[in-house]
Amino acid sequence: MIWLVVIALAALAFAAGVVLFRIEKGLWSSLLAALAVGLAGYALQASPGLPSAPKVAGEDRSNPLFDVVEVRRDLLAKDEHSRADFIVTADALAREGRYEQAAQLLASVTRKNPQDFEAWIAEGNALVEHADGVLTVPALYAYRQAAELKPRHLAPNYFLGVALIRQGRFAEARQVWADSLAAAPEGATGREIVAQQLERLDAMLTAVSQQMEQERSAAAESGVPAAPSAPVSPASSAP
Repeated sequence: MIWLVVIALAALAFAAGVVLFRIEKGLWSSLLAALAVGLAGYALQASPGLPSAPKVAGEDRSNPLFDVVEVRRDLLAKDEHSRADFIVTADALAREGRYEQAAQLLASVTRKNPQDFEAWIAEGNALVEHADGVLTVPALYAYRQAAELKPRHLAPNYFLGVALIRQGRFAEARQVWADSLAAAPEGATGREIVAQQLERLDAMLTAVSQQMEQERSAAAESGVPAAPSAPVSPASSAP
């Protein structure tokens, strides 16, 4: 039920932009893309079915990397966790929003030990956050180094997919997650996490596609030109 409300609000936002604010037809695709990004964020972060709970003292969940640190730990088996002392310090810096310092500290860890799987992932995450969610070349390099160490592991590609989604590259993110799940062995650590997020992404993409199809049908019946389609089909693949 909550999805119906969210989609209805997105449709109202689009209608308001076109009717009330008279956004030019050439900008409709940009508006749809912006709404799709918002829906993607909701699909991946919201948990409307969970009951509310009091805030635990000392936690600062306003920082987006707080959850990233926790998810990273959850995606790794205990024997895969880094033994570098500096990674704890880097996580603390990241939780404070000091991403550049965290990335520099993690870079020193990976230079000293290029086989440190978790440090490469943490470095990629810190670099993405330092770039305000942009998947930079250094961040992609860090993820790829982790993937080379453990080609069938889910963690590097999970965070790569998150970074792609934050840039609106939904089809590429979906392909990365789907391929990663297909390659991972049964019972792999974090498999449930990635599968759940892929399911949420598919639900969001399907909902957006259905909403756009309804808008096109309604526009065709009324004789009003339909808005151009945004490339968000769940069946799309990375170029």
